[in-house]
Amino acid sequence: MTPQELKNSILQQAIQGKLVEQRPEEGTAEELFQQIQEEKQRLIADGKIKKEKPLPEITEDEKPFDIPESWKWVRLGEIFNVIMGQSPSGTSVSENGNGLEFHQGKIYFGDDYLKVSPQITNEITKIAEARSILLCVRAPVGVVNIVQRRICIGRGLCALTSSIMDEKFILYFVRSFEKDFVKKSTGTTFKAITNDVIKNQLFPLPPLAEQKRIVAKIEELLPYIHRYEEAWRKLEAFNSRFPNDMKKSLLQYAIQGKLVEQRPEEGTAEELFQQIQEEKQRLIADGKIKKEKPLPEITEDEKPFEIPENWKWVRLKDIVYNRGQITPQSTFSYIDIGSIDNQRQLLNKNENIIEAKDAPSRARKIVGRGDILYATVRPYLHNVCIIDKDFTYTPIASTGFAVLTCHADIYNKYLFYYLLSPVFDSYANSNENAKGVAYPAINDDRLYRAVIALPPLAEQKRIVAKLEELLPLCDRLK
Repeated sequence: MTPQELKNSILQQAIQGKLVEQRPEEGTAEELFQQIQEEKQRLIADGKIKKEKPLPEITEDEKPFDIPESWKWVRLGEIFNVIMGQSPSGTSVSENGNGLEFHQGKIYFGDDYLKVSPQITNEITKIAEARSILLCVRAPVGVVNIVQRRICIGRGLCALTSSIMDEKFILYFVRSFEKDFVKKSTGTTFKAITNDVIKNQLFPLPPLAEQKRIVAKIEELLPYIHRYEEAWRKLEAFNSRFPNDMKKSLLQYAIQGKLVEQRPEEGTAEELFQQIQEEKQRLIADGKIKKEKPLPEITEDEKPFEIPENWKWVRLKDIVYNRGQITPQSTFSYIDIGSIDNQRQLLNKNENIIEAKDAPSRARKIVGRGDILYATVRPYLHNVCIIDKDFTYTPIASTGFAVLTCHADIYNKYLFYYLLSPVFDSYANSNENAKGVAYPAINDDRLYRAVIALPPLAEQKRIVAKLEELLPLCDRLK
């Protein structure tokens, strides 16, 4: 049950006479009703309110639920003086001056209000006296509150006044009818309820002493409701975070060697690393990549966590290369930052086909199937994907990406998940690496210096298989 449902349930119990017991010594609602009618007659005789036509009798079909015998079904117009707001002329309303406060259509009692000029204050009849119940008759229809001072009310409000009934009781009971008022509202530009709707609204009336006991019980329960609401918000926040937190935890466990067991027969990452170095030399000899300066040795301070003995810390540049850049000479399929669905880390289905003459200046990077694209601008947005399809025309990526082509003994999906892990996220988005305010970006040099926990190839594949078994379960939790 949500906090609001709990509040509604308590109010429903209250208006049905089920929240507190009935006590014969407290009299009946019929007796209270007669007192209210006598008070109304006095006010009419004194010229303080006008005599109105009697409201229609309440039929059995109208009554929405049963109430105790000592209660009485009445209409709001029978027990309250209903004052519909009316806005004074625009020239008489200002933001300053010492006149009467003017509230147009929202129940707000801070300092954000206009004033009616002192010259016409005495001519105004649409006044809500202190301790009146204010009801919004225009959007938001049905909102209620108690006004603690005398104010002028505009078209969006009406005031319910009674010198006999408990104003807090009125507040809680009228509040319970908000949905009824909303259903009965009409209009196209904005929804509103009329004077007739308000006066004809059914109201379950208990004796005055019971009204006060109902208010006391509600206010006794409110602190518990507030505590429940606070706990509910925390639980909702936890539940909303849980799928992503679980996903991050799984990725972190995976790259720390804790998601699957290590198997001696699968060899070591050191052996794998030597194979990669031999492949690099062949690619350099074939002119497919350029020989580059070796990166500095990895220090102990750079290692963010412990890894299994058969793993190895390497730099990103040690296990990937890039295919270089070209200027488009013919029609091509352009992959820009917006080409990636960064919720699922997948390429969009539709190709962005561009003629060479219309090529953006950033359309330069050569990509191939199986390459990983990593957006270096605002890396926290996770515009990351694997090129997993063929294109109608030669694909060319934006220079906003780092294009990572894995060496033969690196499983591209393992690296892909590593790039999504919290530890890599933290590195890429650290203040030291992601420069810029509006569009923080990590440059290629910083990116390639990132340290990667490398397992043997067979274990890379087992890690990916386990992740692809578990990660969909996280998505289902959403």
